[in-house]
Amino acid sequence: MFFSVLKTQWQNAKENAKKAFCLFGTKDGFTIVVQVVGLLNCRFGTENKSWLIFNPTILNVASVTPWSAPIIWEGTFDPILIDSIYKQQNLTIATTVFALGKYTRFVKDFLESAEQHYFVGFRVHYYLFTDQPESVPEVKMGENRSLTVRKVQSFKRWQDISMSRMEQLEKLIENELASEADYIFCLDIDTKFYGRWGVESLGRLVGVIHPWLFDAPRNRFTYERRPESQAYIPAGEGDYYYAGAAFGGSLEDVHHLTKTCREKLHIDAANSIEAVWQEESHLNKYFLLNKPSKLLSPEYMWRDINESAAQIKVIRFSNVAKNYAEVRPNP
Repeated sequence: MFFSVLKTQWQNAKENAKKAFCLFGTKDGFTIVVQVVGLLNCRFGTENKSWLIFNPTILNVASVTPWSAPIIWEGTFDPILIDSIYKQQNLTIATTVFALGKYTRFVKDFLESAEQHYFVGFRVHYYLFTDQPESVPEVKMGENRSLTVRKVQSFKRWQDISMSRMEQLEKLIENELASEADYIFCLDIDTKFYGRWGVESLGRLVGVIHPWLFDAPRNRFTYERRPESQAYIPAGEGDYYYAGAAFGGSLEDVHHLTKTCREKLHIDAANSIEAVWQEESHLNKYFLLNKPSKLLSPEYMWRDINESAAQIKVIRFSNVAKNYAEVRPNP
């Protein structure tokens, strides 16, 4: 009923659409951008109810893609409202992380910070893949929060660890998650949450804009440029550069993503080619051909909590400082 009301009133409003953006609900969540002009607040309602969906804020960043997918920044959503709507759906969010070798040292901070900031008040099931289950620390989980630890093989190269993730994720979705979760996010473990990451991030297919390249011109994007690779993106093409450290969406869409990337990685391997940034290169090629329905700003995958940028008002999730030469198994 709620969504049908929104659809009807959106149709009445869109004749005036020109400038300010708001998000309106569909059965998949807040994934469609509606443009509304001349209103201080974008409201939809019935005779006795009114919902403030978006209070337009003057942003110095783009809040929508060329294909009309929303880009989520601080100021583009009402957290109280959007939580109240999604809580009616009784959702479960699966979340995967990989901690192999010395990367197990990051598990405690990741999980403890996630319990404070990540989908708070919603059902979350973490899946931790590691070659050292005995090294996983005990972290107290909140209500409706759980952790499953899965043992996987060790690798001598960090590049192989990176490339193996797509296959593990594909199998997890196929074999277990169909009846266990509604959405999935795949995150790096050497990270920490510092602010809200909530249901505003949910969508059919979700990419995160890379924190080092979000304000760079396209000719600086570090796409795979060799035509021999399945991840090849020619010069002059590309929309955004996406971080491999965080992506997600519906089970169906993420399964298709991981299956496609796994197949492309195997083709490259058979041809003795390794894309410049391994799975991240293939992820960027996939998102070029299969546009995300929602983008998350670099607030959702920042460089370092101690670094700042004028466009970043809130750091929600960030890499943690580390000596890569010390924690990785190879250069």
